[in-house]
Amino acid sequence: MTHGDAEANLTWRKSSFSGGGGTSGGNCIEVAPTPDGRIAIRNSKHPEAGAPLFTRAEMAAWIEGCRAGEFDDLG
Repeated sequence: MTHGDAEANLTWRKSSFSGGGGTSGGNCIEVAPTPDGRIAIRNSKHPEAGAPLFTRAEMAAWIEGCRAGEFDDLG
């Protein structure tokens, strides 16, 4: 998805765990469902950089991996 009007019209949300800004908080991604059923993801500090799109099946696999701790070594 390219940046611009299409992304501006999406309803973006981010985790309540992202913090409130400053040097240690506010680092998070934002997600938004698209009209065609995919999920857009963007960097909350640089939304102008664009948003890759993922299918719901791809997002479900990612979320399950996170819940299972598969990416804990990256945090």
